[in-house]
Amino acid sequence: GKKKKAACPGLGLFYTVLSAFLFSVASLFLKKIEDVHSVEVSAFRCVFQMAFVLPGLIYYKTGFLGPKGKRIFLFFRGFLGSSAMILLYYAFQVMPLADATVITFSSPVFTSLLAWIFLKEKYSVWDLLFTLFAITGVVLIARPPFLFGSNVTGIEGSYTDHLKGTIAAITSTVSAASTFVILRKVGKSVHYFLSIWYYAVIGLIGCVIALFVMNEWRLPYCGKDRVLLILIGLLGLGGQIFLTKALQIEKAGPVAIMKTMDVVFAFILQILFLNHLPTWWTVGGALCVVASSSGTAIRKWQQSLKKAKQNEI
Repeated sequence: GKKKKAACPGLGLFYTVLSAFLFSVASLFLKKIEDVHSVEVSAFRCVFQMAFVLPGLIYYKTGFLGPKGKRIFLFFRGFLGSSAMILLYYAFQVMPLADATVITFSSPVFTSLLAWIFLKEKYSVWDLLFTLFAITGVVLIARPPFLFGSNVTGIEGSYTDHLKGTIAAITSTVSAASTFVILRKVGKSVHYFLSIWYYAVIGLIGCVIALFVMNEWRLPYCGKDRVLLILIGLLGLGGQIFLTKALQIEKAGPVAIMKTMDVVFAFILQILFLNHLPTWWTVGGALCVVASSSGTAIRKWQQSLKKAKQNEI
């Protein structure tokens, strides 16, 4: 038979960096949109997801509901995943870009904690230490007045909005971590496209209901906002595609470590295009969160390598 071409060394890591850049630019465009609620932006993103996934579902003949025993897991994956997106978009709108990005980057730490609780996976002292590091980083970014005093600097708007954005970002992170645990539970028995389909459909239904309840549905007033909405949908979709491709050709550990570029890009874009210098509290929080997430990724990578060697023996 014909020999397969060897994969280009580092291609998966390049895809990861490209994915991080696309997600960061989409977040920047979200900050630039005026008078459009985060829920409406999420609805547009879901429409783009559906348009992309629908041909894939038809091509792979996966159906639209999935296996009977897995539908409840797919429903919760869609509900929690879309909730994480909506809350993240809200956090991006009401707090500094770098702050929201750093908080959501603590997702791997919460994934380990939830996997220990629900999937009975091993949770060591190192995992506890990484969790405490992540919580410390979030506290440094949130800067609650009872610890840091009433004069909180380096935030956008009022501290109330900053606190709401922090709570939304933390809830988004826990929701995203929950979806990873559900995907681990489901395993490879469900096609990737079907998982995204549930995410997009449930997200769109939830967004439309929420918009009518809040009476926030409106078309953007100017052409610039409409273009930005389309670009956010395309960039978010592109980021997800490249991240998926990266995980297909590279080990999860190096990809998770390389995803620290999300934080780097967020800081750079915030300084260059939003004229907002991060405070030392944010930098300190970012270092704590990046250290904990990278430590978690490296530890999981070492465990997988050790397990692979044992299987070979």
